[in-house]
Amino acid sequence: MSENVGLSTPRGSGTSGYVQRNLAQLKHRDHGAPYPKDADSLRHRQRQPDKGILEHDRKRQIEVKVFELRDQLEDEEIDDEDIDKRCDELREKLLAEAESGKNSGGARRKFKEHQVHEMADAKIKESERLRKALKISSNYEEGSHWRRQEERLRGALDKDKEEE
Repeated sequence: MSENVGLSTPRGSGTSGYVQRNLAQLKHRDHGAPYPKDADSLRHRQRQPDKGILEHDRKRQIEVKVFELRDQLEDEEIDDEDIDKRCDELREKLLAEAESGKNSGGARRKFKEHQVHEMADAKIKESERLRKALKISSNYEEGSHWRRQEERLRGALDKDKEEE
């Protein structure tokens, strides 16, 4: 027996006497309310993409294209100076296109599961286009229509009470 755990001797118990933790036991969750009480935490907040990661991926895609060109030119056995010159020209061209925004927009892209920042950025842009298309103000709060309607009803009831 070790540290008062388990059987004093495994003899006659039909077990080896080895003691292990019960992994199936659920822990009690009485330490807090299951849902938050304040309205701010209940409100939906859209995931904001990390601009640094987006910028890094954009530059990485450019460097992949430059490397493919370099590999192709090396297979053609062109001088190293000429390869460097062409690669620099392609890099500058792709950076200028990326800055002007030619590649962004257009058709919907298919994202891979690990591209969460790209998905979040695309979702924000899509939501913004939808908001503009439906002419929803940028400071709109969900449920504000019902609040205004309630205030009008209260105001009407208050007027009726004052008139009496």
